[in-house]
Amino acid sequence: MAGSKANRRKAARAVASTLCAACCLVVAASMAPPAALAGATAGHKAAPRPSAQRKDTGDPRRFMHGIGVADAGNGKRWIFFSSSGLPPRGALSNGNWPHDVYVGEWSPGSARLTHVRTFISRPEAQEPVSVAQNDRGDLFVTFEDGWNAPQEVSQRYGVYRRNLKPVKPYPNDVESGGHSGHVAAVGERFVVFYSADWVDGGGVDNLGTGGGVYLKTYDAAGRLLNHVPVAPHSREWWPVIAGSPRNALLVWQKFIEGSTDATLEYAMFDPVTAKLERLGRLNDAIQYYVYASAYVPAIDRFIVVTTAADQRGVAMLIDPDGRRTATLDCLPASVRESGIGVAGTHAYVPTRDGRLLTLALAPARITVRGAQRSPIPWGTTGIAGFPVNDTTMHFVSLTPAGVREADFEPGRESALAEPEAQCANRQ
Repeated sequence: MAGSKANRRKAARAVASTLCAACCLVVAASMAPPAALAGATAGHKAAPRPSAQRKDTGDPRRFMHGIGVADAGNGKRWIFFSSSGLPPRGALSNGNWPHDVYVGEWSPGSARLTHVRTFISRPEAQEPVSVAQNDRGDLFVTFEDGWNAPQEVSQRYGVYRRNLKPVKPYPNDVESGGHSGHVAAVGERFVVFYSADWVDGGGVDNLGTGGGVYLKTYDAAGRLLNHVPVAPHSREWWPVIAGSPRNALLVWQKFIEGSTDATLEYAMFDPVTAKLERLGRLNDAIQYYVYASAYVPAIDRFIVVTTAADQRGVAMLIDPDGRRTATLDCLPASVRESGIGVAGTHAYVPTRDGRLLTLALAPARITVRGAQRSPIPWGTTGIAGFPVNDTTMHFVSLTPAGVREADFEPGRESALAEPEAQCANRQ
């Protein structure tokens, strides 16, 4: 949430907030086919927020927040991130956050991003950015925006070609009053999964919870196709999404009355038919905001990684029909807001103790291949990893000091020591 807007709501998500984010007017509801808007809800009204300025306290998101990776062609990658300047300077003296969206270029053989520049800049903050790329190579860039927002914030978006030329450039509203959105591509379509409203009390440090999760599907030109309430008007929030060629996996957290933990909920969504299938709980008690998801094309499975209330990491595989096919629940704790690196049949997970964990995946099995020490700090406001070649992964970590990057060679992993070794031997 941006600047001085919705201070307590921002603070709540700031304390505990995964991987991290891929002009015409948004298509009006009256222009969409009735079937496409089945189940659409009325506009959300944000609850009044205290007027006091948020102070520049210990929230690391005041420096950088949100990261996304996209293919730039010829082996290159676009790296998008939200930051309060370069290098990040944190909150302004009045407590406002000045984040803009930046983009840099990564090239094969390069150890660092180059040509980093501002991509979107407005007063107030544009964060956390989330990015998806469809089968045509088009990019959908979305984030929570405090600029010119009649309901304190808006989830907004823009659509761009692979070369960053505009198709339907920012600013366009996903939802006035929407926040915490993430986007994924399913074929040529984009699905934005976002939260709306805020409920005071409970949650992290009794600062409150979100007020429901919703989704909207857009075509490659940024036109609205459908709007589906996933868990409306309930204490469920921080929506995370991963896309496959056919459907999307939705994952989010649900408030537990009287507890400092949350349940982890999930659903499958088909953006062509707008069919939503809520599938219940993935975990009964997780740490707030510590979960991520990704699609693994080599085995046609989604992977979800979370950290349970007992401090143990959990990895799960889910098939395209929503069935859980494998679970490993004895892993090191994962990092808040970290994405999952995927290469072939392996997943790479930053861990809270400063390592990179490698998981070997099969359609119905997860095993630990090993771990290696990270030469860079793992930030808690956004981490992204992608394959450089068959033998190397590149990771980008957002920290209060700025972007940190490193290459990892899976062959340098070490076996886990006891008692973690017992987990490595499980299937």
